[in-house]
Amino acid sequence: MPTYEYECTVCGLRLAHRQAMTDEPIRQCPDCSGELRRLITGGTGFVMKGGQGASARETGTCRLEREGKTCCGRDERCGEPRCGE
Repeated sequence: MPTYEYECTVCGLRLAHRQAMTDEPIRQCPDCSGELRRLITGGTGFVMKGGQGASARETGTCRLEREGKTCCGRDERCGEPRCGE
C-alpha cells in the first residue's frame, strides 16, 4: 500500500498515512480537527524486499541520511534495522 503525506491547513501538522490507492483521502486533522490536504511528493514507489542496492546493504546506512526519507517513506527512523532486512 502506498503512503500519502498530508498537511493540516489550520495547525500545520504533517503526517504520513498508509492507505490503498482506492481509499478516499483523509480529510480531518487528528490534532485540531482542521482540514487536511494531501501533498504532492516525489513518492517512494513500491518497496520490494531485496530491491535495495548492494552498496546500501553493505555499508549499513539508512536512506534517511542520504535521501531524507527511509525506504518505507518515513521522515524518521522506523526502528527496524534497514527496513526489516
